[in-house]
Amino acid sequence: QVQLVESGGGLVQPGGSLRLSCAASGSIFRINDMGWYRQAPGKERELVAAITSGGSTNYADSVKGRFTIFRDNAKNTVYLQMNSLKPEDTAVYYCKAEIFTYPDNRGMDYWGKGTLVTASS
Repeated sequence: QVQLVESGGGLVQPGGSLRLSCAASGSIFRINDMGWYRQAPGKERELVAAITSGGSTNYADSVKGRFTIFRDNAKNTVYLQMNSLKPEDTAVYYCKAEIFTYPDNRGMDYWGKGTLVTASS
């Protein structure tokens, strides 16, 4: 059984910063791509940022230059550093990871339950 647990969400004023964390645990053999998605009220879930096991990254145009995704492979953890937050960044942020598990090295996508980020004065 694999779990992804996000943390670090909260209320921040526009222009402020937050760092989200997502830790994977369980019978993990290896983790490929990891990413952050978000879903605002009344909108579809969208990709925010993703990172490969080798460290290559890609970002949504709306967050380029403000958000940074990085990972600690030894801790099976991915982070999202969010700076210069805007009200339109308000959403539930979800972590996703492609994880291969013991004993059969079978891979599939896992999702966390989400953490709420609110940028408001």
